[in-house]
Amino acid sequence: MTVYGGPQGPTVKKYILFDHDGVLVDTEFWYYKAGARALADIGFTLDKDQYLRDMTQGMATWAQAIEAGVDEQTISRQREVRNAYHQEYLRTEDIEIEGVLETLAELADTYRMAIVTTSKRADFDLIHEERSILTYMEFHLDREDYERAKPHPEPYLTGLERFGATAAETVVVEDSARGLESAVAAGIDCIVVANEFTASHDLSKATAKVATFRELPAAIGGLMG
Repeated sequence: MTVYGGPQGPTVKKYILFDHDGVLVDTEFWYYKAGARALADIGFTLDKDQYLRDMTQGMATWAQAIEAGVDEQTISRQREVRNAYHQEYLRTEDIEIEGVLETLAELADTYRMAIVTTSKRADFDLIHEERSILTYMEFHLDREDYERAKPHPEPYLTGLERFGATAAETVVVEDSARGLESAVAAGIDCIVVANEFTASHDLSKATAKVATFRELPAAIGGLMG
């Protein structure tokens, strides 16, 4: 575990706001795969390295095709195709992350917890049809619950407001540069959990970095001095 001086400094943490995709479930790759497949259907090859760079700015799947001159009508049609492929993967692929449920049970003894995600509600609901992650959460904010997505701070500021919490009392758990930027802009300490898919992102602003989800209790405790 690597810990850095965060924006708030040592204080008592009472609340945790979790990102969802790549933190609680291993879906980042499958979202990329669904987009790449939808673009391949129209003869366009999605460059993964550029996708990851675009992802940090919230552009991701369609930016390369738009730049190449693919028209908006085609993009709109393939967006629906991408969504269908993504849901197919969510139903059929193994998206579990080791240690999540056990660690959430441990954290629930000390902290109030919630999810702040850019996932669409339909995808989120599908993921949690047969999972028990939400039993540890007081609420979840999906993409439909706020106007401006990450890296804008609005999603995490909305989470603070829902809890009635201050930034100093809260820690965010993220895996991507886009989410990290959102947390930093909201003034909240952010712990980044390693994710192979986002390993190339600039995560230098993280308050702490952990290799596995199981390391979170110790990492959060370390923020409180």
